[in-house]
Amino acid sequence: MSDGVRLLLASSSTGGHIYPALAIAGEVRERDPDAEILFVSASWEIGKDIVGSYGYTQTFIDAQGFDRRHPWNNIATLRSLVRSSKQVKTILRDFRPDAVIGTGGHVSGPVVRGARKQGIRTMIQEQNVLPGLANRMAEKYADRVFIGFSEAAAYFKEQKKITVSGNPVRAEFFAFDRAKARGDLGIPAEATVVFIFGGSQGASRINEAAVETIERLGGGKGYTILVATGPQLYDEVLAKTKGLSLCPVNKTEGQAFCLGDVRIMGYADPIAQYYAAADLIVSRAGALTVSEIAAVGRASILIPSPNVVNNHQLYNAMALGDLGAALILGEDEIENGGLAEWIELLVREPGKIKEMGETARTAAKPDAVKVIVDELFGTSPA
Repeated sequence: MSDGVRLLLASSSTGGHIYPALAIAGEVRERDPDAEILFVSASWEIGKDIVGSYGYTQTFIDAQGFDRRHPWNNIATLRSLVRSSKQVKTILRDFRPDAVIGTGGHVSGPVVRGARKQGIRTMIQEQNVLPGLANRMAEKYADRVFIGFSEAAAYFKEQKKITVSGNPVRAEFFAFDRAKARGDLGIPAEATVVFIFGGSQGASRINEAAVETIERLGGGKGYTILVATGPQLYDEVLAKTKGLSLCPVNKTEGQAFCLGDVRIMGYADPIAQYYAAADLIVSRAGALTVSEIAAVGRASILIPSPNVVNNHQLYNAMALGDLGAALILGEDEIENGGLAEWIELLVREPGKIKEMGETARTAAKPDAVKVIVDELFGTSPA
């Protein structure tokens, strides 16, 4: 049997929750090659296969989140909580972790609560400026609460538990520089590169604006436009480009190339390479996305999703917007060619783009994952 640390990571499988957990796991494995790491996720989630692609072992529970908009749907949620509590007991009994870290979402709460009842060390990591309900409820069961933004502290009750660590960003975001990323992707060094995406699953409104941007700025006008549509929306976006004279010139599985160095893909992998190649990033304002943009030091246009609880993406965006590192736009401002106009406005001032990127980097917390794993291994400063 391995003598390494035994770590259980509990996370919902959306990118904003799972990638911080993967960053933590990577740092743990780097320090302790004998570490035993197990991920717990929900069996029904779209992103449940992400963990396996990184080579980690994963198990599932039936936890579901509460539907605050339609309370009558929560009967099934309550039943799932009973089932998941039993499943958590079995997982903890069989795996016997030294510590449990929850990174948010409805899976995190039952696992952290169950671990605390068994006397296992527990920690939670909250990515957002406005914390999620799961982590606010799990606070009382956690020995330590790590937060991505200092503003989040006001939403927790036990201040002595809190460490402002920043959000754990995967090591790959520090592995690429602009020249290497552009060389690997075959992008001219002198091009103005705009990377547009709507999160790991994509966003229809951003994709629609991206098609309009391709029509206006594509086709030999000095721009390289990279669009990651989300895997489920790729065919839909490609169909919309067929009316444009630019697209597609060449199509492969999950990726299409258009005139004027326009590239449309279902998913950008590794996404850190595309961040690094860009001069300007256009995206939603998930907490991890904001932290990744800061890590690579890029100017951004952030379009917070209006469909999230308590409009928390707006608060995330303001962490960069208030510094002057990002332009924050509503969905109505990117319609009918509006996004292309804003991009042109920023690009006319290359000094401004550079300044925004440098300012974004000042908001980065490159040691975030180290701070968390130091606590796990008991090497945090007193």
